[in-house]
Formats: sequence, C-alpha cells, structure tokens
Amino acid sequence: MTRVPAATTYRDYIWDLGGTLLDNYASSTTAFVDTLAEEGITATRAEVYRALRVSTAYAVETFAADVPGFLAEYKSAEAGELATPMLFDGAYEVLGGVVEAGGRNFLVSHRDRQVLHLLAMTGIDGLFTAVVTADDGFPRKPDPSSIRHLVERYDLTDVVAVGDRPIDVEAAVAAGIDAIYFNGGRPCPGAERAIASLRELLPIQA
Repeated sequence: MTRVPAATTYRDYIWDLGGTLLDNYASSTTAFVDTLAEEGITATRAEVYRALRVSTAYAVETFAADVPGFLAEYKSAEAGELATPMLFDGAYEVLGGVVEAGGRNFLVSHRDRQVLHLLAMTGIDGLFTAVVTADDGFPRKPDPSSIRHLVERYDLTDVVAVGDRPIDVEAAVAAGIDAIYFNGGRPCPGAERAIASLRELLPIQA
C-alpha cells in the first residue's frame, strides 16, 4: 500500500501530545500507582488510568488531594517511566503527510519544555512549525488562549485541533476552530469528527 498526503480537509493541525501523539497513559498510570503506593494509598490501574484520561489535576484530586508534594513526586516518577517515549501508530506518517501536503503542524502541551526532548527522542521534532509548552505561560486547556495565540501568530484559517480529551475539544471550539477527538472513536460534543486511529487522518490507496 502506498501512502499519500494527509487529508486535505485542513491545511494546518494543532496537536495535543500526551494521549494523542505520544502513547503515555500506560507509563503515567504505572508512575501514579507506584507513587500512591509509596504514600500507602491503594488504587487499581484501571481507576487511575480513567482519572488520568480526564486530567492529571483530576487524578491527583481524586486519589491524593491531601498528600503534600504528591504532584512533584508523581512527576519525577513519570519522567523515569517516560524515558523511552512511544508514538501512537501512524503518528509519524500523519505528521509527515501534513508537511508533504504543504501544511504545518503545531503543538500545545501542558508539560514544560521537557516536551522538546520527547519530540526529539521520537524523531518528530522537525515536523513542527511551533511548540507551546507550560513554560510559555498560557492558562491550561480548556482555556483557548494558547490556541488563539497560534491562530493569530501564524494566521491560521484552514486549521483543526486534534486531542484525546474533552478539554482539547472545548479549547478548540472556544478558540473558534474545528476539533478532532481521538479517543477510541467515541464521540465528543463539539468535535467535528471522532477517530479511533491516527491513520484515519491519512488516506491510503492500494
């Protein structure tokens, strides 16, 4: 089968990282469960995984709201688990397809500039026009400020945001752009499209 450029519905793509391009939930769950155990708190992997899919803040509030310094301990453990980051199937091909089609890729992440290291380790750093991290000072999604910044800075008109959580969709809608929801193909209010695989964004011809 021959790969052809990414879907021409949109020219530019604003991506989330964790859970969208980077398959990090399994590693993050391990780090979170282990950190809880060190504090004498028991939770199943399934419970933690579901909570992390909502947000890190939600997971901390759910399982360790009264544990001082828990977030820092968890983040330290998570960094170790993410030492060997893995992309979702099709991520590299879709990002490359966008560029081949004359489009641009952008990234908005809640993580600090560790993101740049993760992009380099997975070999996709050269496929992005701009990367926004927590160090840039924008409010966290669903606040649309980071997306609006990219839209205005790069004069984006034919653009879509791709993310795996409802807050990604909410931020895109609030910024006035379309959203694609990547979470097992389940629908999400406000999303233009729901996908179960990144390869659904990449037309394939025989």
